[in-house]
Amino acid sequence: MLHLRMIVPSDRTDDVATLLANSVGTTHLTLLRGAALDPPGDVLTCDVAREAADGLLERLRADGIADAGAITVEDVDLTLSASADRAEAAAPGEGTDAVLWESLVEETHEESTLTFTYLGFLTVATMLAAYGVMLDSSILIVGAMVVGPEFGPLAGVCTSLVRRDRGLLARSVVALAVGFLVAMLLTGAFSGLMDVFGLFTRARFDAPHPATGFIWQPTWDSFVVALLAGVAGILSLTSAKSGALVGVAISVTTVPAAANAALALSFGNWHEVRGSTAQLAVNLAGIVLAGTLTLLAQQWFWARQRDGA
Repeated sequence: MLHLRMIVPSDRTDDVATLLANSVGTTHLTLLRGAALDPPGDVLTCDVAREAADGLLERLRADGIADAGAITVEDVDLTLSASADRAEAAAPGEGTDAVLWESLVEETHEESTLTFTYLGFLTVATMLAAYGVMLDSSILIVGAMVVGPEFGPLAGVCTSLVRRDRGLLARSVVALAVGFLVAMLLTGAFSGLMDVFGLFTRARFDAPHPATGFIWQPTWDSFVVALLAGVAGILSLTSAKSGALVGVAISVTTVPAAANAALALSFGNWHEVRGSTAQLAVNLAGIVLAGTLTLLAQQWFWARQRDGA
């Protein structure tokens, strides 16, 4: 269940209350007249089955409640109520399959914004991956994959393409392009500093790396894995199962490819620069393609669920 709390202008309270009372999957409707001070109005709350929430939120937005008042949505971890059980049973589909588009757009908007924290995580992840390449350490490579925050903007691209949100698309592309550029430049500088201390050397970079050589050698396998990771990542976001994102992170070689490209560039190895850049492009393209198709499939599925309800 989800808990909705709304601030509604007093002259529209009765209409919104009627909408909530007549909506499938809603229960526990409460009304506090005159309780809201900023913006002024009445406070309405209700619980709604997750699978019915997206349609209700669309109606509330279309009625201008978000503009004239406010809508807050919270997850309810536990509800002991026969009324809630009946509401969930009446709602079409299953809650774990439901897509809350408003929540997805808001989450990807936040995760795809170019911030100092985002740049910090991406840069540190790329530096960790660079050390993993130099040491031929698969453990460091996996660690760098987990630290990397790049799936947020990738999910933002997928969401923006499905929702036709140009602002979100531009924000996500900027976060990806600028983020990887900055991370690679700083990793190149980091490589030069480590070279001064004798930790990163040309001989060490050119030595065989059986555990990490795949990073700069893209294959069809790389593309297929990226496709699968894109599907899993979007399903994780839309079903609120964020734990699966860890598996997505360690399935693709976006950050390691960027790190290897930065190292290869600093040592003048153009062959590996091209290979690493191609690997990065293959992974990004695979994730975006699969993620977008997954969202389109979910959108189609829930449209059919609503029509059949």
